[in-house]
Amino acid sequence: MANDDEILKKHSVFIAGHQTSITLENIFWRALKSIARKENKSLKTLITEIDETRTTNLSSAIRVFILKKLKS
Repeated sequence: MANDDEILKKHSVFIAGHQTSITLENIFWRALKSIARKENKSLKTLITEIDETRTTNLSSAIRVFILKKLKS
């Protein structure tokens, strides 16, 4: 059985003029929310910024964004 970090959660967000859903593991949702708090941004704003610069699917782009933030 997967631990809580590994459980996939789907969230719906309104970005780029349309509703979309993002599926990430809980550990990534928590990290993304933490980054948003530290940068004093809403989760929607942060996801929008990632969306505007991505070259792959949004869930993958978010995971890469988080990894890069943790490495810096």
